[in-house]
Amino acid sequence: MTAMNILYISIEGNTRAFLHRMQEFAEQQHILNPNNPLIKLKEIGPQDAPAQESAPFFVFVPTYLTGGNGIDNGFTEIMTNALGEYIEDGHNAKYCIGVVGSGNRNFNEQYCLTARKYAQIFDAPFLDNYELRGTTVDTERIYNVLARQWAKVTNE
Repeated sequence: MTAMNILYISIEGNTRAFLHRMQEFAEQQHILNPNNPLIKLKEIGPQDAPAQESAPFFVFVPTYLTGGNGIDNGFTEIMTNALGEYIEDGHNAKYCIGVVGSGNRNFNEQYCLTARKYAQIFDAPFLDNYELRGTTVDTERIYNVLARQWAKVTNE
């Protein structure tokens, strides 16, 4: 069984912390049942040059917006542009099999708006979301959502 590939960007460390916890959870699940997939993480930062992906991947993206309310009068994505540009490069977008968003629920309609836009732009399903660093329940739920999607897409 191949590991589930996850591309992500982490500005303040929340996404990184969440994914490292989920990676540990995946390792525990894999020990219990080798059919449970492991997780391979790839952090994309502003200094990273795009590489050509050749296998399916999930995207985890936090929400950082400025201008407008994001619904009826626009918005400008800030700080996660490196990840979007990475996915847009070459044929990378065709390997995107799902998007997970995070953010702060205090932002109401803008909560996870970046991930929803990524899903639309890259024609991939918006799979799930969590707030800030997420909870243990979020970790387990999202891992299971990804594992089901991974099995569906890769026939594993």
